[in-house]
Amino acid sequence: MKTDIEIAQATPMLPIDQVAAKAGIDGELLEHYGKYKAKLDITGLKNAPRKGKLILVTAINPTPAGEGKTTTSVGLADALVKRGKNTMLCLREPSLGPVFGVKGGAAGGGYAQVVPMEDINLHFTGDFHAIGAANNLLAAMLDNHIQQGNLLDIDVKNITWKRCVDMNDRQLRNIICGIGGRMQGVPREDGFDITVASEIMAVLCLASDLMDLKQRIARIIVGYNRKGDPITAHDLKAEGAMTALLKDAIKPNLVQTLEHNPAIVHGGPFANIAHGCNSVSATDTALKLSDYVVTEAGFGADLGAEKFLDIKCRYAGMNPDAVVIVATVKALKYNGGVPKTELSQENLTALENGIPNLLKHVENITQVFGLPAVVAINRFTQDTDAELNLIREKCAQYGVNVAMSEVWGKGSEGGLELADEVLRLCEKPHDFHFAYELDKPITEKIETIVQKIYGGSGVTYSKAAKDSIKKLTDLGYGNLPICMAKTQYSLSDDQTKLGRPEGFTINVSKVKISAGAGFIVVQTGDIMTMPGLPKVPAAEKIDVDENGVITGLF
Repeated sequence: MKTDIEIAQATPMLPIDQVAAKAGIDGELLEHYGKYKAKLDITGLKNAPRKGKLILVTAINPTPAGEGKTTTSVGLADALVKRGKNTMLCLREPSLGPVFGVKGGAAGGGYAQVVPMEDINLHFTGDFHAIGAANNLLAAMLDNHIQQGNLLDIDVKNITWKRCVDMNDRQLRNIICGIGGRMQGVPREDGFDITVASEIMAVLCLASDLMDLKQRIARIIVGYNRKGDPITAHDLKAEGAMTALLKDAIKPNLVQTLEHNPAIVHGGPFANIAHGCNSVSATDTALKLSDYVVTEAGFGADLGAEKFLDIKCRYAGMNPDAVVIVATVKALKYNGGVPKTELSQENLTALENGIPNLLKHVENITQVFGLPAVVAINRFTQDTDAELNLIREKCAQYGVNVAMSEVWGKGSEGGLELADEVLRLCEKPHDFHFAYELDKPITEKIETIVQKIYGGSGVTYSKAAKDSIKKLTDLGYGNLPICMAKTQYSLSDDQTKLGRPEGFTINVSKVKISAGAGFIVVQTGDIMTMPGLPKVPAAEKIDVDENGVITGLF
């Protein structure tokens, strides 16, 4: 059986001009990055109306058994095209950290991929490097200001801005910088986030255009002075130079699926690892250029979809028309207590014990947010009819249909059943609403998410978190949306609690402001914004030959 990268390399690509023409994109909008990639100069589309229907792909809580959100997203978009619909796919860009760390790649799989797969997984068009450069320019200007006399009276023990690098590197989580004598800077504690967890990434993803980007950057809080007042990027006169570094990065990237359909891959996760979706500018562009837009939000519906709906849709004025919730029989059995080694055997009892995880996500989408949903079962040959019928039966109680997805092995042909159900849902009336209103106190918004979305009973706060909440409220930031940073593996903040736990308490350890992005980050449990490499990183298997052909990526 061919690997993902072998399938991708064996499929000839169309020149990106032809893909753009297929999507009705004027060649004048293209800024070429080689033969098969281009950025879109979207300034000419600024006043164009959105005409497309928006389809969100999310999933159950991820498991080692895998779910296949990206693969399903790609296959669904191709299937909609096969049904004669003018469709565009919108995905986030992969981070180098996971690519070389645990995953080895993130561009779909099998016969449902975006290409050029290697480029997308590696440097692509340089967006992440620009984000890192802008982030670290601000860090350099901050430390230089302190070194050069500190006219703003910045408290070196109350600096919140971190440096970043797009690599899993636990050594950089906590460091001491500025050592080596007076001319080498002012010694202080510092640390690195992975680039995709940086506020600049969130700012880029949520900015509507270049000027909005600059205004958001200006609002970024880097720390506090000795009176306790916030110090911003604007105070350091940094926003102009930072925006200059990002002027190309904000433009969406156009590539293609294996079936030569248009795909925009742009932006990445935000808040912490892999929670996010692609950029507002990418989704907005696709909605203006196509009749159907398929996009993805990271991890389970409790994380990625909640942020997509409560933060991105709120800021961008988007109203999804349908939601796809991806699951696998194996992952549901894993949630029901079956070890990873025994997932191929039929086990209806374990499946019934694991299905409540899926049903909670269904409930969130249909009842909390008021959106039509379909469950997509990413089908494996070992799945039995009895198992599939059980899932159908349970979902039917919520008025939600189940569609088989076999896009990994069959491409668009394997996604037609799902495409047909999505098209049906897109014509249904719905009443989209947010999980919480912005004018509620910070604690009430957090507790609403915990109770309504996670199914928990309450929230406990560390002293530091309580102090931060009071301070942010006093500073006038209490009306911002909440960006929860929580383990992806459980509805709770304890990754060992699988299925649908009840009666649990979420423990909030830290609360911080991302004023540029426009949300409050709430860290729960021991979640990190800089992951480390596993014992055997995927990087060990990645190689390149004398002809420049890469192997070892998914």
